[in-house]
Amino acid sequence: MATILRSDLQHLITYEPARITNVKSVSSYSWIDTPTPAIAVPGSPPLWSPPIIDHRLPKDTGLYYITENAVRLPSSPMAPLFTALSVTNPSFNVRSVDVISDRNNIRKLLSFIRPGTDGDVNEKFTMKLELVGKTLVLGRCETAVTRYIDSNSFRGYGHEFEKAYTTNQIVGSTSHYGIVSYRFCGLNFLVRYQTDGFVSTQRADSAREALSERMEYPTPSSVDINPLTADPSLKEVMVLRKGHSVPLESILEIKTRTQVRSLEFDNVAPQLGVSQTSKLVRALHAKGSFFKPQVEDVSAKLKKWELDSQEDLKKLGALINAMITVVKGCDGRGILRYHVATGSLIISRDEGNELMLPEDLYSKWDENKWWWWWGS
Repeated sequence: MATILRSDLQHLITYEPARITNVKSVSSYSWIDTPTPAIAVPGSPPLWSPPIIDHRLPKDTGLYYITENAVRLPSSPMAPLFTALSVTNPSFNVRSVDVISDRNNIRKLLSFIRPGTDGDVNEKFTMKLELVGKTLVLGRCETAVTRYIDSNSFRGYGHEFEKAYTTNQIVGSTSHYGIVSYRFCGLNFLVRYQTDGFVSTQRADSAREALSERMEYPTPSSVDINPLTADPSLKEVMVLRKGHSVPLESILEIKTRTQVRSLEFDNVAPQLGVSQTSKLVRALHAKGSFFKPQVEDVSAKLKKWELDSQEDLKKLGALINAMITVVKGCDGRGILRYHVATGSLIISRDEGNELMLPEDLYSKWDENKWWWWWGS
């Protein structure tokens, strides 16, 4: 067992500067509402399409996913990442990756480093850690994977806003995930993140048309299921050839707030920075009546945030390197817990029998089998 305090991180910093470089969008997928787990690859986020006339929206009610990957595929929530990657980027060398994680996990680590910097992450958390070859895989752990909002409760208008101001591009799609790769603090990252939508641009439209012609995907209105065998070892999820590629610079994050509680960019910057999302909508409302939301290009603000946050980002790099070292001493499997009261991270050996990835996937880190798998 190892304990990491915030004060320890300053002494662990070995890498300067802490910049995100070599950013590439490597894959994506959308969950499809079917009886058996199914994803559309590359899928598509909803299109930003605000109504001509704004009207008052109802508050959010009903059942919503907190982490749909865990709901749809509880045995292996990370599996769709590898399935989608094997379809859209078959030459990608997974053995070259040092860290594989959901964006949410990295946001939580940043919230440990500087509490209060991420408006959505301020509580204790747990995550699973597993070292596969030299790759550290971070597994998301939540106390609940869904949230039910009854008619007597109030949790804002975010879900209703997205339904009213975006248009689904694939029939039956319930969420969309992007997968981005980049280099940070001497490590190669592969990060999965959920997207709220995309902005139509000339480049996005051209990329969509080119990919549709090359891959011969069904049109967005198509509802017939066309299974695709991505890799025989990834049997957990069915793949449907649907959707279109969206450039990273067109991906959109949507936030809703009451007009008396505006959203400062610094509160959302960690989330946008981890996934390199450069388009943002901050939709303000008065009791559900929204004021002409606009799409912001926050590329320059993200660069400034990265410069202003160097101390925290260097500590993040130091923390992740320390986590890799500790997990090596735990026979490659650990549990990380953040204790708010003591301000400490505790990493202990994972004594459970549940593996984070499908069993057959572990052999893909075998150098002698890698080309056979990704090329199959």
